Amino acid sequence: MQDEILLGEGVAIDARPASFAVRMLGALLDVVIIYAVLFALSIIATTVGIGVDPAAAQAILLSVTVLALVGIPVTVETLTRGRSVGKLATGVRIVRDDGGPVRFRHAFVRGLVGVFEIWLTFGCVALIASMVHPKGKRLGDMLAGTYAVRVRGGQRALPPIVMPHELAAWARAADIRRLPDGLALSARQLLGRASTLNPESRVSLGLQIAGEMEQYVAPGPPLGTHPERFIAAVLAERRDREFRLRVAEAAQARQEAALVHRLPYAVPDPVD
Repeated sequence: MQDEILLGEGVAIDARPASFAVRMLGALLDVVIIYAVLFALSIIATTVGIGVDPAAAQAILLSVTVLALVGIPVTVETLTRGRSVGKLATGVRIVRDDGGPVRFRHAFVRGLVGVFEIWLTFGCVALIASMVHPKGKRLGDMLAGTYAVRVRGGQRALPPIVMPHELAAWARAADIRRLPDGLALSARQLLGRASTLNPESRVSLGLQIAGEMEQYVAPGPPLGTHPERFIAAVLAERRDREFRLRVAEAAQARQEAALVHRLPYAVPDPVD
C-alpha cells in the first residue's frame, strides 16, 4: 500500500512505510539484543551487589533494568537519528510525521511508552496497534509523532543544490541566518523531489517553505523571484558560507598547532 511522508502542513511526498513483517523482524532483533545486554548487566549488578543491603541490591537491579530497557535504546535511537541494530539490519528508520529526523524527545517518548506496550505486555499492545494503524504505528509512535519507513539500500542521493545565477549577487550580500533543522530538511527535500510532486502540492509547499525562510533572510529576494529559486539560493549560500568557515577554522587550527611546537622568544628550532 502506497503511503506518504508529510512535509510542512498537509503536503505530501510519496513514500512507503516499512511493512509489518519488516518492522516485526527488526523489533525481534532489538529485543534479543536488549535481553542479552540486560542479562550481562544483571550479572554484573549481582556480582557488585554481593554483601550489600538487600534494598540497595534491589535499587541497583532496578537501575540496570531501566538502563537496558529505556536508557540504552533511547540513546542509540537519538544518536543514530532513528536507527537501531535491528532497524539497521532490516533497512528501517524512525522518522517524524513531517519526514524529519527524530530527536531525543521523540526517542524518549517511544522508549518510555515501550516499557508498557512492549515489555510489560510482551509486545501484545504494540502488535495490535501496529496492525490496525494505517502507517503501522505503535502507541509510542502515536504519542511521539513518528513512524517507521523503509530505507531501501540507503537513502537515494538528492541532486546537488545549484546557486541560481540571477540571485548570486543578492545572496552574497544578504544576511542569512542559520535555518532550523526541520525547515532546512523540508527545503532540501522539496528541491530534490520537486519533479515527482503533484503540481498543486509543489506550488503550495514551495510558497510555504519560502515564506518561512524569508523570516531568516534580510533583505528579501528581488520581487518576482520564484519560490524554488529563492530556496535554492538560500541553501546554496548557507552551504558555501559554512564551507568557507570550516576551511578558515581548519587553517587557523593548523597555524596554532605550528606555533605550539615552536620554541619561545624566537629561538630557532634545532636542525636535525
